[in-house]
Amino acid sequence: MVLRHRRTPIYAIVRSGGKQYRVEVGSKIDVERLAAAEGEKVELADVLLLADGGRVTAGNPTVAGAKVTAQVVEQGRGPKAVVFKYKAKVRYRRRTGHRQPYTRLTIEEIVAPGAESAEPKKPRRTRAKKTAMPTGRQEEESEG
Repeated sequence: MVLRHRRTPIYAIVRSGGKQYRVEVGSKIDVERLAAAEGEKVELADVLLLADGGRVTAGNPTVAGAKVTAQVVEQGRGPKAVVFKYKAKVRYRRRTGHRQPYTRLTIEEIVAPGAESAEPKKPRRTRAKKTAMPTGRQEEESEG
């Protein structure tokens, strides 16, 4: 029997909407509603823990420079939760429902502190150097 060492995937613990989520690249999570349209990219900067193989980095309270990039897949509402209030012997009954809004995210990238993002950066625009244009006076002086 051959034992193969399995490479532990890179994962992170992020905080969004007061809750914590364990995310890997390619995973989908439902978080509290975010103000972002479908198809937009969202950056989760509250990275509490970052694990890359055997190397684990814990934040105090967050890992400085680490971020998780995700894409908004959909905005939706969760299943209905029925709230039923009842008091015995006094004919008191109240039935209401609630659907919690959520945002479904697909994790695209986990960036460690100090590491560059996989997205290519736009080249910096540089100014064209000004060249001196000869004026009519200089030409006249050189002729005469």
